[in-house]
Amino acid sequence: MDKTIETIMSSILPILVAGLKVTIPLTIISFIFGLIIAIVTAIAKISSIRLLNLLFSGYVWIFRGTPLLVQLFIVFYGLPKAGIELNAWSAAITTFSLNTGAYASESVRASILSIPKGQWEAAQSIGMSYWMSLRRIIAPQAFRICLPPLSNTFISLVKDTSLASSITMVEMFMVSQRIAARTFDPLLLYSLVAVIYLLLCTVLTYLQGKLEKTSSSYV
Repeated sequence: MDKTIETIMSSILPILVAGLKVTIPLTIISFIFGLIIAIVTAIAKISSIRLLNLLFSGYVWIFRGTPLLVQLFIVFYGLPKAGIELNAWSAAITTFSLNTGAYASESVRASILSIPKGQWEAAQSIGMSYWMSLRRIIAPQAFRICLPPLSNTFISLVKDTSLASSITMVEMFMVSQRIAARTFDPLLLYSLVAVIYLLLCTVLTYLQGKLEKTSSSYV
Protein backbone atom coordinates (compact mmCIF):
# COMPACT_ATOMS: atom_id res chain seq x y z
CA MET A 1 0.00 0.00 0.00
CA ASP A 2 2.83 2.38 0.86
CA LYS A 3 4.42 1.75 -2.52
CA THR A 4 1.12 2.43 -4.28
CA ILE A 5 0.66 5.74 -2.50
CA GLU A 6 4.26 6.69 -3.19
CA THR A 7 3.82 5.91 -6.89
CA ILE A 8 0.63 7.97 -7.08
CA MET A 9 2.13 10.96 -5.27
CA SER A 10 5.28 10.94 -7.40
CA SER A 11 3.29 10.58 -10.64
CA ILE A 12 0.56 13.18 -10.19
CA LEU A 13 2.81 16.21 -10.63
CA PRO A 14 4.50 15.11 -13.90
CA ILE A 15 1.10 14.18 -15.37
CA LEU A 16 -0.44 17.51 -14.35
CA VAL A 17 2.54 19.44 -15.72
CA ALA A 18 2.11 17.65 -19.05
CA GLY A 19 -1.55 18.58 -18.94
CA LEU A 20 -0.78 22.27 -18.40
CA LYS A 21 2.04 22.38 -20.95
CA VAL A 22 0.62 20.17 -23.69
CA THR A 23 -2.92 18.80 -23.27
CA ILE A 24 -4.72 22.05 -22.41
CA PRO A 25 -2.85 24.31 -24.91
CA LEU A 26 -3.26 21.68 -27.65
CA THR A 27 -6.99 21.46 -26.94
CA ILE A 28 -7.57 25.23 -26.89
CA ILE A 29 -5.51 25.99 -30.01
CA SER A 30 -7.03 23.12 -31.99
CA PHE A 31 -10.56 24.07 -30.94
CA ILE A 32 -10.10 27.73 -31.94
CA PHE A 33 -8.82 26.78 -35.39
CA GLY A 34 -11.43 24.05 -35.64
CA LEU A 35 -14.22 26.50 -34.83
CA ILE A 36 -13.01 28.89 -37.53
CA ILE A 37 -12.94 26.03 -40.02
CA ALA A 38 -16.41 24.93 -38.86
CA ILE A 39 -17.93 28.37 -39.42
CA VAL A 40 -16.39 28.70 -42.88
CA THR A 41 -17.49 25.17 -43.78
CA ALA A 42 -21.04 25.70 -42.52
CA ILE A 43 -21.44 28.93 -44.50
CA ALA A 44 -19.98 27.28 -47.61
CA LYS A 45 -22.36 24.32 -47.31
CA ILE A 46 -25.46 26.53 -47.09
CA SER A 47 -24.31 28.84 -49.84
CA SER A 48 -25.73 28.73 -53.34
CA ILE A 49 -22.27 28.21 -54.88
CA ARG A 50 -22.35 24.55 -55.84
CA LEU A 51 -18.58 24.12 -56.21
CA LEU A 52 -17.96 25.38 -52.68
CA ASN A 53 -20.73 23.17 -51.38
CA LEU A 54 -19.22 20.10 -53.03
CA LEU A 55 -15.66 20.86 -51.88
CA PHE A 56 -16.55 21.40 -48.24
CA SER A 57 -19.03 18.52 -48.21
CA GLY A 58 -16.18 16.30 -49.42
CA TYR A 59 -13.93 17.57 -46.64
CA VAL A 60 -16.57 16.83 -43.99
CA TRP A 61 -17.25 13.40 -45.51
CA ILE A 62 -13.57 12.42 -45.37
CA PHE A 63 -12.84 13.60 -41.84
CA ARG A 64 -16.08 12.29 -40.35
CA GLY A 65 -15.67 8.97 -42.11
CA THR A 66 -12.11 8.10 -41.11
CA PRO A 67 -10.63 7.41 -37.63
CA LEU A 68 -8.83 10.28 -35.93
CA LEU A 69 -5.84 8.06 -35.15
CA VAL A 70 -5.45 7.22 -38.85
CA GLN A 71 -5.63 10.92 -39.70
CA LEU A 72 -2.85 11.65 -37.22
CA PHE A 73 -0.67 8.94 -38.74
CA ILE A 74 -1.27 10.19 -42.27
CA VAL A 75 -0.34 13.77 -41.36
CA PHE A 76 2.67 12.98 -39.17
CA TYR A 77 4.10 9.83 -40.74
CA GLY A 78 2.60 9.86 -44.22
CA LEU A 79 2.97 13.44 -45.46
CA PRO A 80 6.79 13.43 -45.19
CA LYS A 81 6.73 10.88 -48.02
CA ALA A 82 5.06 13.60 -50.12
CA GLY A 83 7.68 16.17 -49.08
CA ILE A 84 5.55 17.80 -46.36
CA GLU A 85 7.21 17.47 -42.96
CA LEU A 86 5.46 18.68 -39.82
CA ASN A 87 6.70 18.45 -36.25
CA ALA A 88 4.51 16.75 -33.66
CA TRP A 89 2.85 19.99 -32.52
CA SER A 90 2.04 21.16 -36.04
CA ALA A 91 0.77 17.73 -37.08
CA ALA A 92 -1.42 17.40 -33.99
CA ILE A 93 -2.90 20.90 -34.28
CA THR A 94 -3.53 20.45 -38.01
CA THR A 95 -5.24 17.09 -37.56
CA PHE A 96 -7.29 17.97 -34.49
CA SER A 97 -8.38 21.28 -36.03
CA LEU A 98 -9.52 19.69 -39.28
CA ASN A 99 -11.28 16.86 -37.45
CA THR A 100 -12.99 19.24 -35.03
CA GLY A 101 -13.96 21.56 -37.87
CA ALA A 102 -15.63 18.72 -39.76
CA TYR A 103 -17.76 17.65 -36.81
CA ALA A 104 -18.51 21.12 -35.46
CA SER A 105 -19.48 22.44 -38.90
CA GLU A 106 -22.60 20.26 -38.88
CA SER A 107 -23.66 21.74 -35.54
CA VAL A 108 -23.06 25.27 -36.80
CA ARG A 109 -24.85 24.59 -40.09
CA ALA A 110 -27.86 23.06 -38.35
CA SER A 111 -28.03 26.02 -35.96
CA ILE A 112 -28.03 28.54 -38.80
CA LEU A 113 -30.68 26.61 -40.72
CA SER A 114 -32.87 26.39 -37.60
CA ILE A 115 -33.40 30.16 -37.64
CA PRO A 116 -36.78 30.89 -39.32
CA LYS A 117 -36.45 32.06 -42.91
CA GLY A 118 -38.70 35.01 -42.09
CA GLN A 119 -35.91 36.58 -40.05
CA TRP A 120 -33.64 36.57 -43.10
CA GLU A 121 -36.40 38.16 -45.14
CA ALA A 122 -37.15 40.75 -42.46
CA ALA A 123 -33.48 41.75 -42.25
CA GLN A 124 -33.21 42.09 -46.01
CA SER A 125 -36.45 44.11 -46.16
CA ILE A 126 -34.85 46.83 -44.04
CA GLY A 127 -31.80 47.01 -46.31
CA MET A 128 -29.39 44.58 -44.64
CA SER A 129 -27.07 42.62 -46.90
CA TYR A 130 -26.70 38.85 -46.62
CA TRP A 131 -23.51 39.13 -44.53
CA MET A 132 -24.91 41.86 -42.31
CA SER A 133 -28.05 39.80 -41.69
CA LEU A 134 -25.91 36.80 -40.83
CA ARG A 135 -23.66 38.74 -38.47
CA ARG A 136 -26.25 40.85 -36.66
CA ILE A 137 -29.43 38.77 -36.70
CA ILE A 138 -28.71 35.12 -37.42
CA ALA A 139 -25.31 34.48 -35.83
CA PRO A 140 -26.22 35.56 -32.24
CA GLN A 141 -29.26 33.26 -32.24
CA ALA A 142 -27.38 30.40 -33.90
CA PHE A 143 -24.60 30.71 -31.31
CA ARG A 144 -27.00 30.04 -28.44
CA ILE A 145 -28.43 27.03 -30.26
CA CYS A 146 -25.09 25.43 -31.13
CA LEU A 147 -23.44 26.19 -27.77
CA PRO A 148 -24.27 22.79 -26.17
CA PRO A 149 -22.99 20.65 -29.08
CA LEU A 150 -19.89 22.82 -29.46
CA SER A 151 -19.20 22.48 -25.73
CA ASN A 152 -19.50 18.72 -26.07
CA THR A 153 -17.08 18.83 -29.00
CA PHE A 154 -14.57 20.73 -26.86
CA ILE A 155 -14.85 18.21 -24.03
CA SER A 156 -14.42 15.33 -26.50
CA LEU A 157 -11.35 17.06 -27.91
CA VAL A 158 -9.75 17.12 -24.45
CA LYS A 159 -9.97 13.31 -24.39
CA ASP A 160 -8.96 12.93 -28.03
CA THR A 161 -5.65 14.71 -27.38
CA SER A 162 -4.47 11.52 -25.66
CA LEU A 163 -4.03 10.13 -29.18
CA ALA A 164 -1.23 12.66 -29.72
CA SER A 165 1.01 10.32 -27.73
CA SER A 166 1.02 8.12 -30.84
CA ILE A 167 2.97 10.80 -32.71
CA THR A 168 5.54 11.34 -29.92
CA MET A 169 3.83 14.24 -28.11
CA VAL A 170 4.58 14.11 -24.39
CA GLU A 171 1.07 14.82 -23.11
CA MET A 172 -0.62 13.32 -20.05
CA PHE A 173 -1.12 9.84 -21.43
CA MET A 174 2.42 9.62 -22.76
CA VAL A 175 3.78 10.62 -19.32
CA SER A 176 1.66 7.94 -17.66
CA GLN A 177 2.97 5.38 -20.18
CA ARG A 178 6.56 6.28 -19.40
CA ILE A 179 6.01 6.06 -15.65
CA ALA A 180 4.16 2.75 -16.06
CA ALA A 181 7.08 1.34 -18.04
CA ARG A 182 9.42 2.34 -15.24
CA THR A 183 7.30 1.20 -12.29
CA PHE A 184 5.76 -1.90 -13.96
CA ASP A 185 2.33 -0.82 -12.68
CA PRO A 186 0.24 0.02 -15.78
CA LEU A 187 -3.14 -0.53 -14.06
CA LEU A 188 -2.38 2.07 -11.40
CA LEU A 189 -0.89 4.65 -13.78
CA TYR A 190 -3.54 4.34 -16.48
CA SER A 191 -6.27 4.50 -13.84
CA LEU A 192 -4.65 7.61 -12.39
CA VAL A 193 -4.52 9.43 -15.72
CA ALA A 194 -8.11 8.33 -16.41
CA VAL A 195 -9.22 9.93 -13.13
CA ILE A 196 -7.40 13.15 -14.03
CA TYR A 197 -9.14 13.25 -17.42
CA LEU A 198 -12.45 12.53 -15.67
CA LEU A 199 -11.98 15.38 -13.19
CA LEU A 200 -10.96 17.79 -15.96
CA CYS A 201 -13.99 16.88 -18.08
CA THR A 202 -16.26 17.14 -15.02
CA VAL A 203 -15.07 20.70 -14.42
CA LEU A 204 -15.60 21.55 -18.10
CA THR A 205 -19.09 20.04 -18.00
CA TYR A 206 -19.93 22.21 -14.99
CA LEU A 207 -18.63 25.31 -16.77
CA GLN A 208 -20.62 24.31 -19.85
CA GLY A 209 -23.81 24.32 -17.78
CA LYS A 210 -23.00 27.75 -16.37
CA LEU A 211 -22.24 29.11 -19.83
CA GLU A 212 -25.47 27.75 -21.27
CA LYS A 213 -27.47 29.21 -18.39
CA THR A 214 -25.80 32.60 -18.85
CA SER A 215 -26.37 32.65 -22.60
CA SER A 216 -30.02 31.64 -22.25
CA SER A 217 -30.63 34.59 -19.94
CA TYR A 218 -29.97 36.92 -22.90
CA VAL A 219 -32.70 35.36 -25.02
